[in-house]
Amino acid sequence: MLPIPATHRAAIRVTKDAVRQIRGGHPWVFESSIRSVSRDPSAGDLAVVFDDRREFVAIGLWDPTSPIRLRVLHTGKPVPIDDSFWRARTDAAVDRRRALLDRGDTTGLRLIHGENDGLPGLVVDVYDTTAVVKLYTTAWLAHLRNVLPAVLATEGTASLSIDRVVLRASRNVQRSTPHMLTSGVTVLGEEPSAPIVFLEQGLRFEADVVGGQKTGHFLDQRDNRTEIGRRARDRRVLDVFACTGGFSVHAAAGGAVDVTSVDLSRRSLATAEANMAHNRNRRAVAGARHRTMVGDAFEVMGELRRRGNSYDVVVVDPPSFAQRARDHRVALDAYQRLAELGLSLVEPGGTYLQSSCSARVDAAQLREAVAAGARSAGVELANRVETGHPIDHPIGFAYGGYLTSLFATVH
Repeated sequence: MLPIPATHRAAIRVTKDAVRQIRGGHPWVFESSIRSVSRDPSAGDLAVVFDDRREFVAIGLWDPTSPIRLRVLHTGKPVPIDDSFWRARTDAAVDRRRALLDRGDTTGLRLIHGENDGLPGLVVDVYDTTAVVKLYTTAWLAHLRNVLPAVLATEGTASLSIDRVVLRASRNVQRSTPHMLTSGVTVLGEEPSAPIVFLEQGLRFEADVVGGQKTGHFLDQRDNRTEIGRRARDRRVLDVFACTGGFSVHAAAGGAVDVTSVDLSRRSLATAEANMAHNRNRRAVAGARHRTMVGDAFEVMGELRRRGNSYDVVVVDPPSFAQRARDHRVALDAYQRLAELGLSLVEPGGTYLQSSCSARVDAAQLREAVAAGARSAGVELANRVETGHPIDHPIGFAYGGYLTSLFATVH
Protein backbone atom coordinates (compact mmCIF):
# COMPACT_ATOMS: atom_id res chain seq x y z
CA MET A 1 0.00 0.00 0.00
CA LEU A 2 1.43 3.34 -1.05
CA PRO A 3 1.42 6.11 1.57
CA ILE A 4 -0.85 9.13 1.24
CA PRO A 5 0.92 12.50 1.00
CA ALA A 6 0.59 14.82 3.96
CA THR A 7 -1.61 17.89 3.55
CA HIS A 8 0.61 20.13 5.67
CA ARG A 9 3.98 21.48 4.58
CA ALA A 10 7.25 22.08 6.34
CA ALA A 11 9.05 25.43 6.20
CA ILE A 12 12.81 25.32 5.92
CA ARG A 13 15.62 27.86 5.95
CA VAL A 14 18.84 27.20 4.08
CA THR A 15 22.20 28.90 3.69
CA LYS A 16 22.57 31.91 1.41
CA ASP A 17 24.72 29.86 -0.93
CA ALA A 18 21.99 27.23 -1.17
CA VAL A 19 19.43 29.95 -1.99
CA ARG A 20 21.71 31.22 -4.71
CA GLN A 21 22.11 27.73 -6.18
CA ILE A 22 18.39 26.98 -6.04
CA ARG A 23 17.58 30.19 -7.86
CA GLY A 24 20.28 29.29 -10.36
CA GLY A 25 18.46 26.07 -11.21
CA HIS A 26 20.12 23.45 -9.00
CA PRO A 27 17.54 20.80 -8.03
CA TRP A 28 19.11 19.56 -4.78
CA VAL A 29 19.39 20.88 -1.24
CA PHE A 30 21.86 18.95 0.89
CA GLU A 31 21.51 18.28 4.59
CA SER A 32 24.56 20.43 5.31
CA SER A 33 22.84 23.47 3.73
CA ILE A 34 19.76 23.39 5.94
CA ARG A 35 19.69 25.86 8.83
CA SER A 36 16.26 25.10 10.29
CA VAL A 37 13.09 23.03 9.73
CA SER A 38 9.70 24.03 11.13
CA ARG A 39 8.79 20.49 12.16
CA ASP A 40 9.87 16.88 11.64
CA PRO A 41 8.71 16.13 8.08
CA SER A 42 8.31 12.59 6.77
CA ALA A 43 9.53 11.19 3.47
CA GLY A 44 7.60 12.77 0.62
CA ASP A 45 6.28 15.74 2.56
CA LEU A 46 6.29 18.98 0.63
CA ALA A 47 8.73 21.48 2.09
CA VAL A 48 8.91 25.19 1.27
CA VAL A 49 12.22 27.04 1.23
CA PHE A 50 12.18 30.64 2.45
CA ASP A 51 14.99 33.15 2.32
CA ASP A 52 16.09 35.47 5.15
CA ARG A 53 13.35 37.94 4.19
CA ARG A 54 10.76 35.18 4.49
CA GLU A 55 10.14 35.24 0.76
CA PHE A 56 9.30 32.06 -1.15
CA VAL A 57 12.31 30.46 -2.86
CA ALA A 58 11.21 26.94 -3.80
CA ILE A 59 9.10 23.94 -2.97
CA GLY A 60 10.27 20.36 -3.09
CA LEU A 61 10.06 16.80 -1.77
CA TRP A 62 11.60 16.00 1.61
CA ASP A 63 13.73 12.88 2.11
CA PRO A 64 15.01 12.38 5.69
CA THR A 65 17.00 9.27 4.67
CA SER A 66 19.21 10.91 2.04
CA PRO A 67 22.05 13.45 2.16
CA ILE A 68 19.97 15.22 -0.49
CA ARG A 69 17.29 16.36 1.95
CA LEU A 70 15.16 18.26 -0.56
CA ARG A 71 14.49 17.59 -4.25
CA VAL A 72 13.33 20.86 -5.75
CA LEU A 73 10.15 20.74 -7.81
CA HIS A 74 9.52 24.43 -8.45
CA THR A 75 11.14 27.83 -7.96
CA GLY A 76 9.95 31.40 -8.49
CA LYS A 77 6.41 32.23 -7.46
CA PRO A 78 4.36 29.75 -5.37
CA VAL A 79 2.20 27.26 -7.27
CA PRO A 80 -0.01 24.40 -6.05
CA ILE A 81 1.53 20.94 -6.39
CA ASP A 82 -1.57 19.16 -7.64
CA ASP A 83 -2.79 17.00 -10.53
CA SER A 84 -2.43 19.91 -12.96
CA PHE A 85 1.18 20.39 -11.89
CA TRP A 86 2.08 16.72 -12.47
CA ARG A 87 0.27 16.66 -15.80
CA ALA A 88 2.07 19.81 -16.98
CA ARG A 89 5.44 18.27 -16.13
CA THR A 90 4.73 14.99 -17.94
CA ASP A 91 3.24 16.79 -20.95
CA ALA A 92 6.37 18.93 -21.20
CA ALA A 93 8.53 15.79 -21.06
CA VAL A 94 6.53 14.22 -23.90
CA ASP A 95 6.90 17.37 -25.99
CA ARG A 96 10.70 17.21 -25.62
CA ARG A 97 10.61 13.71 -27.10
CA ARG A 98 8.04 14.37 -29.79
CA ALA A 99 10.45 13.87 -32.69
CA LEU A 100 11.46 10.44 -31.38
CA LEU A 101 7.93 9.38 -30.49
CA ASP A 102 6.53 10.32 -33.88
CA ARG A 103 9.13 8.35 -35.83
CA GLY A 104 7.38 5.05 -35.11
CA ASP A 105 10.49 2.87 -35.31
CA THR A 106 11.42 3.19 -31.63
CA THR A 107 9.24 1.96 -28.76
CA GLY A 108 11.95 1.91 -26.09
CA LEU A 109 12.74 5.33 -24.64
CA ARG A 110 13.12 7.37 -21.48
CA LEU A 111 9.92 9.31 -20.88
CA ILE A 112 10.93 11.02 -17.61
CA HIS A 113 14.61 11.84 -16.98
CA GLY A 114 14.48 12.83 -13.32
CA GLU A 115 15.92 16.22 -12.43
CA ASN A 116 16.35 17.11 -16.10
CA ASP A 117 12.58 16.93 -16.64
CA GLY A 118 11.75 18.75 -13.42
CA LEU A 119 10.89 15.57 -11.50
CA PRO A 120 14.04 14.95 -9.45
CA GLY A 121 14.72 11.39 -8.38
CA LEU A 122 12.08 9.89 -10.70
CA VAL A 123 12.83 8.01 -13.92
CA VAL A 124 10.24 6.49 -16.25
CA ASP A 125 11.41 4.26 -19.09
CA VAL A 126 8.94 2.86 -21.60
CA TYR A 127 9.34 -0.49 -23.37
CA ASP A 128 6.54 -0.97 -25.88
CA THR A 129 3.42 -0.75 -23.68
CA THR A 130 5.23 -1.27 -20.34
CA ALA A 131 6.41 1.67 -18.24
CA VAL A 132 9.16 1.07 -15.68
CA VAL A 133 9.13 3.64 -12.89
CA LYS A 134 12.52 3.85 -11.16
CA LEU A 135 12.69 5.62 -7.79
CA TYR A 136 15.93 7.17 -6.54
CA THR A 137 14.36 8.67 -3.40
CA THR A 138 11.73 7.49 -0.93
CA ALA A 139 10.08 10.91 -1.33
CA TRP A 140 8.23 9.76 -4.44
CA LEU A 141 6.34 6.90 -2.76
CA ALA A 142 3.76 9.25 -1.30
CA HIS A 143 3.10 10.89 -4.67
CA LEU A 144 2.95 7.94 -7.06
CA ARG A 145 -0.84 7.65 -6.76
CA ASN A 146 -1.01 11.19 -8.20
CA VAL A 147 1.93 11.08 -10.62
CA LEU A 148 1.15 7.76 -12.32
CA PRO A 149 -2.18 8.98 -13.76
CA ALA A 150 -0.29 11.88 -15.33
CA VAL A 151 2.17 9.41 -16.90
CA LEU A 152 -0.64 7.19 -18.16
CA ALA A 153 -2.44 10.19 -19.63
CA THR A 154 0.32 10.42 -22.23
CA GLU A 155 -0.98 7.27 -23.91
CA GLY A 156 -2.79 9.21 -26.61
CA THR A 157 0.55 10.15 -28.11
CA ALA A 158 1.58 8.36 -31.32
CA SER A 159 3.83 5.35 -30.61
CA LEU A 160 3.09 5.54 -26.87
CA SER A 161 0.37 3.54 -25.15
CA ILE A 162 0.99 2.21 -21.63
CA ASP A 163 -0.98 -0.69 -20.15
CA ARG A 164 1.49 -1.97 -17.54
CA VAL A 165 3.57 -0.21 -14.87
CA VAL A 166 6.46 -1.90 -13.08
CA LEU A 167 8.01 -0.23 -10.04
CA ARG A 168 11.77 -0.41 -9.55
CA ALA A 169 13.79 1.19 -6.76
CA SER A 170 17.44 2.03 -6.19
CA ARG A 171 19.22 0.17 -3.42
CA ASN A 172 19.10 3.10 -1.03
CA VAL A 173 15.32 3.35 -1.46
CA GLN A 174 14.89 -0.38 -0.85
CA ARG A 175 17.02 -0.15 2.28
CA SER A 176 14.94 2.75 3.57
CA THR A 177 11.56 1.09 2.92
CA PRO A 178 12.07 -2.68 3.30
CA HIS A 179 8.54 -3.21 4.65
CA MET A 180 6.85 -1.36 1.80
CA LEU A 181 8.63 -1.77 -1.47
CA THR A 182 9.82 -4.78 -3.40
CA SER A 183 11.65 -3.63 -6.51
CA GLY A 184 10.14 -5.15 -9.63
CA VAL A 185 6.53 -5.22 -8.42
CA THR A 186 3.82 -4.62 -11.02
CA VAL A 187 1.46 -1.86 -9.85
CA LEU A 188 -0.73 -1.71 -12.95
CA GLY A 189 -1.70 -4.40 -15.44
CA GLU A 190 -0.58 -8.01 -15.62
CA GLU A 191 2.79 -9.07 -14.26
CA PRO A 192 5.21 -9.70 -17.14
CA SER A 193 5.81 -13.41 -17.68
CA ALA A 194 8.72 -12.84 -20.07
CA PRO A 195 11.08 -10.06 -21.16
CA ILE A 196 9.39 -7.18 -22.96
CA VAL A 197 10.24 -6.91 -26.66
CA PHE A 198 10.54 -3.39 -28.07
CA LEU A 199 11.93 -1.54 -31.07
CA GLU A 200 15.07 0.57 -31.28
CA GLN A 201 15.47 2.24 -34.67
CA GLY A 202 13.54 -0.68 -36.16
CA LEU A 203 15.61 -3.40 -34.47
CA ARG A 204 14.05 -5.75 -31.92
CA PHE A 205 15.41 -5.99 -28.38
CA GLU A 206 14.16 -7.50 -25.15
CA ALA A 207 14.27 -5.98 -21.69
CA ASP A 208 14.01 -7.75 -18.34
CA VAL A 209 11.98 -5.00 -16.70
CA VAL A 210 11.76 -6.84 -13.37
CA GLY A 211 15.34 -7.93 -12.68
CA GLY A 212 17.53 -6.47 -15.42
CA GLN A 213 20.15 -3.77 -14.91
CA LYS A 214 18.75 -0.26 -14.46
CA THR A 215 15.25 -0.64 -15.95
CA GLY A 216 16.12 -3.48 -18.33
CA HIS A 217 18.10 -1.79 -21.11
CA PHE A 218 20.61 1.05 -21.50
CA LEU A 219 18.56 3.45 -23.61
CA ASP A 220 21.02 6.33 -23.60
CA GLN A 221 23.41 4.85 -26.19
CA ARG A 222 20.79 4.55 -28.94
CA ASP A 223 22.28 7.21 -31.22
CA ASN A 224 25.84 5.93 -30.82
CA ARG A 225 24.71 2.38 -31.54
CA THR A 226 23.06 3.61 -34.73
CA GLU A 227 26.30 5.32 -35.77
CA ILE A 228 28.29 2.13 -35.16
CA GLY A 229 25.80 0.35 -37.40
CA ARG A 230 26.53 2.87 -40.15
CA ARG A 231 30.28 2.19 -39.86
CA ALA A 232 30.07 -1.60 -39.59
CA ARG A 233 29.47 -2.79 -43.15
CA ASP A 234 31.88 -5.60 -44.08
CA ARG A 235 33.77 -4.97 -40.83
CA ARG A 236 34.90 -7.10 -37.88
CA VAL A 237 33.56 -5.59 -34.67
CA LEU A 238 34.61 -5.96 -31.01
CA ASP A 239 31.99 -4.82 -28.48
CA VAL A 240 33.54 -4.55 -24.99
CA PHE A 241 31.28 -4.20 -21.94
CA ALA A 242 28.63 -5.41 -24.37
CA CYS A 243 26.00 -6.01 -21.69
CA THR A 244 22.85 -7.08 -23.58
CA GLY A 245 24.39 -6.51 -27.00
CA GLY A 246 23.05 -3.14 -28.10
CA PHE A 247 26.12 -2.17 -30.11
CA SER A 248 26.58 -5.75 -31.31
CA VAL A 249 23.10 -6.02 -32.79
CA HIS A 250 23.33 -2.64 -34.52
CA ALA A 251 26.72 -3.61 -35.94
CA ALA A 252 25.33 -6.87 -37.33
CA ALA A 253 22.30 -5.07 -38.78
CA GLY A 254 24.69 -2.60 -40.40
CA GLY A 255 26.43 -5.38 -42.29
CA ALA A 256 29.29 -6.47 -40.03
CA VAL A 257 30.71 -9.85 -41.02
CA ASP A 258 31.94 -10.75 -37.55
CA VAL A 259 30.84 -9.45 -34.13
CA THR A 260 32.40 -10.36 -30.77
CA SER A 261 30.56 -9.36 -27.57
CA VAL A 262 32.58 -9.23 -24.33
CA ASP A 263 31.09 -8.90 -20.86
CA LEU A 264 31.69 -10.13 -17.32
CA SER A 265 28.04 -11.21 -16.97
CA ARG A 266 27.10 -14.51 -18.57
CA ARG A 267 23.44 -13.61 -18.07
CA SER A 268 23.82 -10.34 -19.97
CA LEU A 269 25.54 -12.10 -22.86
CA ALA A 270 22.72 -14.65 -23.00
CA THR A 271 20.38 -11.70 -23.53
CA ALA A 272 22.76 -10.35 -26.18
CA GLU A 273 22.43 -13.64 -28.03
CA ALA A 274 18.65 -13.48 -27.68
CA ASN A 275 18.64 -9.94 -29.05
CA MET A 276 20.70 -11.06 -32.01
CA ALA A 277 18.22 -13.89 -32.59
CA HIS A 278 15.30 -11.44 -32.52
CA ASN A 279 16.77 -9.85 -35.66
CA ARG A 280 17.93 -12.91 -37.62
CA ASN A 281 15.11 -12.32 -40.10
CA ARG A 282 17.22 -9.47 -41.41
CA ARG A 283 19.62 -10.62 -44.10
CA ALA A 284 22.54 -8.63 -42.70
CA VAL A 285 22.12 -10.00 -39.18
CA ALA A 286 21.67 -13.55 -40.47
CA GLY A 287 24.94 -13.23 -42.36
CA ALA A 288 26.98 -11.98 -39.41
CA ARG A 289 28.99 -14.35 -37.25
CA HIS A 290 28.36 -13.59 -33.57
CA ARG A 291 30.39 -14.91 -30.67
CA THR A 292 30.44 -14.03 -26.99
CA MET A 293 33.30 -13.95 -24.49
CA VAL A 294 32.69 -13.96 -20.74
CA GLY A 295 35.40 -12.21 -18.77
CA ASP A 296 36.94 -9.07 -17.33
CA ALA A 297 37.33 -6.46 -20.07
CA PHE A 298 40.94 -5.61 -19.18
CA GLU A 299 41.96 -9.27 -19.11
CA VAL A 300 40.09 -10.21 -22.28
CA MET A 301 41.50 -7.31 -24.31
CA GLY A 302 44.98 -8.05 -22.98
CA GLU A 303 44.64 -11.66 -24.07
CA LEU A 304 43.30 -10.68 -27.49
CA ARG A 305 46.28 -8.38 -27.96
CA ARG A 306 48.72 -11.14 -26.99
CA ARG A 307 47.08 -13.42 -29.55
CA GLY A 308 47.49 -10.78 -32.26
CA ASN A 309 43.77 -10.30 -32.82
CA SER A 310 42.60 -7.12 -34.50
CA TYR A 311 39.29 -5.56 -35.50
CA ASP A 312 37.97 -2.87 -37.83
CA VAL A 313 35.66 -1.41 -35.17
CA VAL A 314 36.19 -1.50 -31.40
CA VAL A 315 33.59 -0.22 -28.93
CA VAL A 316 34.48 0.30 -25.25
CA ASP A 317 31.43 1.33 -23.20
CA PRO A 318 32.29 0.76 -19.52
CA PRO A 319 30.07 1.29 -16.48
CA SER A 320 30.62 4.33 -14.31
CA PHE A 321 34.02 4.14 -12.62
CA ALA A 322 33.51 7.41 -10.71
CA GLN A 323 30.29 7.11 -8.75
CA ARG A 324 31.96 8.92 -5.83
CA ALA A 325 34.27 11.93 -5.90
CA ARG A 326 37.17 9.96 -4.44
CA ASP A 327 36.97 7.54 -7.39
CA HIS A 328 37.74 10.24 -9.96
CA ARG A 329 41.48 9.64 -10.36
CA VAL A 330 41.03 5.87 -10.43
CA ALA A 331 38.37 6.26 -13.12
CA LEU A 332 40.63 8.38 -15.34
CA ASP A 333 43.44 5.84 -15.01
CA ALA A 334 41.02 3.05 -15.92
CA TYR A 335 39.75 4.95 -18.97
CA GLN A 336 43.34 5.49 -20.13
CA ARG A 337 44.19 1.82 -19.70
CA LEU A 338 41.03 0.78 -21.55
CA ALA A 339 41.91 3.14 -24.39
CA GLU A 340 45.42 1.74 -24.64
CA LEU A 341 44.12 -1.83 -24.83
CA GLY A 342 41.20 -1.04 -27.13
CA LEU A 343 43.20 1.09 -29.56
CA SER A 344 45.90 -1.57 -29.82
CA LEU A 345 43.23 -3.90 -31.25
CA VAL A 346 42.03 -1.54 -34.02
CA GLU A 347 43.24 -2.08 -37.57
CA PRO A 348 44.74 1.02 -39.27
CA GLY A 349 41.88 3.05 -40.69
CA GLY A 350 39.43 1.46 -38.28
CA THR A 351 36.95 3.07 -35.89
CA TYR A 352 37.30 3.35 -32.13
CA LEU A 353 34.50 4.42 -29.77
CA GLN A 354 34.94 4.96 -26.05
CA SER A 355 32.30 6.27 -23.66
CA SER A 356 32.06 7.54 -20.11
CA CYS A 357 28.77 7.49 -18.20
CA SER A 358 30.03 9.42 -15.18
CA ALA A 359 29.07 13.04 -14.54
CA ARG A 360 32.42 13.43 -12.76
CA VAL A 361 34.33 12.79 -16.00
CA ASP A 362 33.75 15.52 -18.55
CA ALA A 363 34.44 15.51 -22.28
CA ALA A 364 37.87 17.10 -21.93
CA GLN A 365 38.98 14.51 -19.39
CA LEU A 366 37.75 11.61 -21.51
CA ARG A 367 39.47 13.16 -24.52
CA GLU A 368 42.77 13.34 -22.64
CA ALA A 369 42.43 9.80 -21.27
CA VAL A 370 41.89 8.43 -24.78
CA ALA A 371 44.75 10.55 -26.16
CA ALA A 372 47.06 9.22 -23.43
CA GLY A 373 45.95 5.69 -24.24
CA ALA A 374 46.70 6.31 -27.92
CA ARG A 375 50.23 7.46 -27.07
CA SER A 376 50.79 4.33 -25.01
CA ALA A 377 49.41 2.16 -27.80
CA GLY A 378 51.62 3.93 -30.36
CA VAL A 379 48.77 5.01 -32.63
CA GLU A 380 47.43 8.32 -33.90
CA LEU A 381 43.82 9.44 -33.87
CA ALA A 382 41.99 11.37 -36.58
CA ASN A 383 38.44 12.41 -37.45
CA ARG A 384 37.48 12.72 -33.79
CA VAL A 385 33.79 13.25 -33.08
CA GLU A 386 32.36 13.78 -29.61
CA THR A 387 28.74 12.96 -28.80
CA GLY A 388 26.50 13.45 -25.78
CA HIS A 389 22.95 12.76 -24.72
CA PRO A 390 20.13 11.58 -26.99
CA ILE A 391 16.84 13.47 -27.21
CA ASP A 392 15.12 11.43 -24.49
CA HIS A 393 17.91 12.12 -21.97
CA PRO A 394 17.83 15.93 -21.92
CA ILE A 395 20.17 18.01 -19.77
CA GLY A 396 18.16 20.40 -17.63
CA PHE A 397 20.70 21.81 -15.17
CA ALA A 398 24.43 22.43 -14.87
CA TYR A 399 25.31 18.96 -13.59
CA GLY A 400 22.64 17.04 -15.44
CA GLY A 401 24.95 15.61 -18.07
CA TYR A 402 26.79 12.35 -17.58
CA LEU A 403 27.25 10.62 -20.96
CA THR A 404 30.23 11.51 -23.13
CA SER A 405 31.49 9.50 -26.09
CA LEU A 406 34.39 9.84 -28.48
CA PHE A 407 34.60 8.38 -31.99
CA ALA A 408 37.96 8.34 -33.74
CA THR A 409 39.74 6.86 -36.74
CA VAL A 410 42.94 5.01 -35.86
CA HIS A 411 46.18 5.39 -37.82
